Amino acid sequence: MYAVIRTGSKQHRVEKGERLKVEKLDGEVGGEIKLDDVLLIGGDGDPKIGRPKVAGAVVTAKIVAQDKSRKVDVFKATTKGYRRMLGHRQPYTEIEIVGIQG
Repeated sequence: MYAVIRTGSKQHRVEKGERLKVEKLDGEVGGEIKLDDVLLIGGDGDPKIGRPKVAGAVVTAKIVAQDKSRKVDVFKATTKGYRRMLGHRQPYTEIEIVGIQG
């Protein structure tokens, strides 16, 4: 059984036991969260397609880590000697899918 969920303005196809990195979510490491923005559930017979969500469907996930991704360097320069070096580390939450109820 699989589901398509929406979190952090992105869509992910998930299955039970899968780990993925999503935009930062509130919660402690080891805690469980419920993702109720389920767009599709499939795998057992006909798929259930939501318009826009599948009614009553919930994906349960466990928070594995709260961290920041690797640094992205941004360098600006012009011909007149202007130079700026900037960096950015995007925070993320790593989750493990525990169950899909639909």
